[in-house]
Amino acid sequence: MNHQRGRTLQDVATSLAPDAVLRAAKTFFSSESGVYSAFIEREAPTHIVLRGQGGEEIVIGVRADGPLTRVSGSSYLFDAQVAQFLSSLPPAEAA
Repeated sequence: MNHQRGRTLQDVATSLAPDAVLRAAKTFFSSESGVYSAFIEREAPTHIVLRGQGGEEIVIGVRADGPLTRVSGSSYLFDAQVAQFLSSLPPAEAA
């Protein structure tokens, strides 16, 4: 098993709409202090790419899946911050 891949690509499902997830990601990462802040480099309706301290890239992608939104986050060095962001999202309602 490739442990690095599992550490750097994380997925959750949330009850938020895709555009609300991307807005939340922009707010979350821009409000982080110190070396963990990251700012928008590129954005589209389905994803944002943020650039952090030292050029570190964070990608947050969204996909509507019926009444819920699938969210994926990826980063090499900011994996703890990506996990913290994903855990801050409201969970998807159980069907």
